[in-house]
Amino acid sequence: MAKTNPFEFLQQVREEGAKVTWPTRRETMISTLMVFIMVAIASLFFLAVDAVLHRGVQWVLGIAV
Repeated sequence: MAKTNPFEFLQQVREEGAKVTWPTRRETMISTLMVFIMVAIASLFFLAVDAVLHRGVQWVLGIAV
């Protein structure tokens, strides 16, 4: 494996970074908003599942309140 000096490495990193298609500010904001919405939906789903399982276990064990 050929060794690359630090200057060449940084130059290669800069060249590769220039090839990347970076998202626009609008795309980033929309993606962030969608992540927050999906996290909220998932948390509500798991809250409901946890409540149902909690009641089911209480009923099975006979300690329903």
